[in-house]
Amino acid sequence: MTSKDVSTQETAQDTDFAIDGHGDISVGVHGAGASGDGSASATRITPGNALRPEDIALEIQRGQVKPSEDVAEFALRIGDDGLILAQRLGHWISRAPELEEDIALGNIALDQLGHARSFLTYAGAAWGKSEDDLAYFRREHEFRSAHLFEQPNGDFAVTIARQFIVSFYQYELYSKLMESTDATIAAISAKAVKEVDYHRDHSAQWVLRLAGGTDESRARIIQGFKLVWPYVDELFEDDQLTTRLAGAGVTVQPSSLRAEFDRLTGNIMAEAELEIPGVPQSLGGGRRGKHSEFLGYILAEMQVLAREHPGASW
Repeated sequence: MTSKDVSTQETAQDTDFAIDGHGDISVGVHGAGASGDGSASATRITPGNALRPEDIALEIQRGQVKPSEDVAEFALRIGDDGLILAQRLGHWISRAPELEEDIALGNIALDQLGHARSFLTYAGAAWGKSEDDLAYFRREHEFRSAHLFEQPNGDFAVTIARQFIVSFYQYELYSKLMESTDATIAAISAKAVKEVDYHRDHSAQWVLRLAGGTDESRARIIQGFKLVWPYVDELFEDDQLTTRLAGAGVTVQPSSLRAEFDRLTGNIMAEAELEIPGVPQSLGGGRRGKHSEFLGYILAEMQVLAREHPGASW
């Protein structure tokens, strides 16, 4: 779990940021304010009784849950996003500009990995595979992460710009998925949304600090956004899978998340006196297994031990 040292406030009424200069930013989690109670369901769906990957695996083993092919494919997309981003963020440990950021980025990476474990465990039930099978023994074209998540870390400002986009997107997504008709998707999202709430608080504050700091830091965050903004549109693309699942109430169309994403990120960018980069958008394709050259290098490093010693345990 991520440390909540950064001040956050949960409220069911307001999901906006309250900004005072470069001070604390309070972020509300709509509909996730309960601490859990004795009436929690068998899937432990209440936010205070979060569903763990081990719980999902046990329910799968008992035959209590099994996703359809469509739901599994959707869970694979979200799980791959978190898995690949966790690998990227992990590279900052011992390399961040200050010790506190070593810990913060490491904790965010662990949160992303936790989300990935849950979604991949659930997805794997459709094909008789474990989370490790999906993480370590798929080839590049079998991954479904969007291009943004595999982009290089660059300098600290580039990483912050990428995390800013990711966290605001994930917050909108998980907020909607808490209402999913799929109980497991809803339960995973109820836990994830509270952690992503901190992630967007952290990234928004750094955008403000970098933009309002020195000429050098401002130039770097501007360049950082120019490098990662071409990958925004892919996050909000609808396709046949999301159309079918939205019709069943499992998820919402990604395009429906865009207006609130634009509004909230726009508020922070305006406060920082930054403009949305006018850059061409990439062609995308990550959801269809078409990736940039960067994913292969990530997988080579991530998968090497498991592939050299398959089935090893310690």
